[in-house]
Amino acid sequence: MNPIVVGLFPWSTIARFHLNHFTTVATVRFLFEDKSIPEKTITGDLEGRSILEITEEFDIHLNHNCGGVCACSTCHVYIEKGEEFLEEISEKEEDFIDRAINPRLESRLGCQCVILDNNADIVVTIPDQRRIIGHEH
Repeated sequence: MNPIVVGLFPWSTIARFHLNHFTTVATVRFLFEDKSIPEKTITGDLEGRSILEITEEFDIHLNHNCGGVCACSTCHVYIEKGEEFLEEISEKEEDFIDRAINPRLESRLGCQCVILDNNADIVVTIPDQRRIIGHEH
């Protein structure tokens, strides 16, 4: 059976182009140490946005005393999956992570986790925010 031809391209070529260039969306799944908060998954055009910006837009509580300028450690999160889709960690960020409550190898600051690609599939755990004295929203 021959593929349907539209113009000069077979339908399968057009479908692949459409799927690869128009429908790619990033997925960020938020888990919480505070088990009373249900997990939340955000999908969309998230390239160029930080994890902190996404939490603000989608009403997910994440402290951020310095306003998201890498000057504190209150937006500390754990990147469980998808680190390769985020900007690399800087020395400044590493210094502030050392000051966070219970830092681990997968620790990052939400304000510095900028999504680089709309093919991203990221899982973030937000530490229990009740242990952090800081900005409430």
